Amino acid sequence: MQIHESAEDYLEAILKLEEKLGNVRSIDIVNEMNYSKPSISIAMKKLRENGYIEMDSSGIIHLLQPGREIAERIYARHKLLTKILIAIGVDEKTAGEEACKIEHDINEDTFRKLDAYYNAHMN
Repeated sequence: MQIHESAEDYLEAILKLEEKLGNVRSIDIVNEMNYSKPSISIAMKKLRENGYIEMDSSGIIHLLQPGREIAERIYARHKLLTKILIAIGVDEKTAGEEACKIEHDINEDTFRKLDAYYNAHMN
């Protein structure tokens, strides 16, 4: 299934916030991503309609299995790519920003090879 980069970013943000805060609300995503409340509201509606998240009666967002799988895949890519970029001398802030760009476009096979290389030689 094809998913847009922005949806991957939202799902990744939800996962990161879930790890950090426990419960995630739309306002947490607004603060994390520095987007407007209306933009986040529209995005959350689309993620709900596509079966990636659900929101309970108190406004807490929960990743559904398809959304969690995407978020975990993107977040794992982000973390590894950041580590690799830092290891080759890129400063931490730039490494995180660049990893965010690369994580969406890198081929799965290439990512697996980078992961194997990193674990064999740099970890």
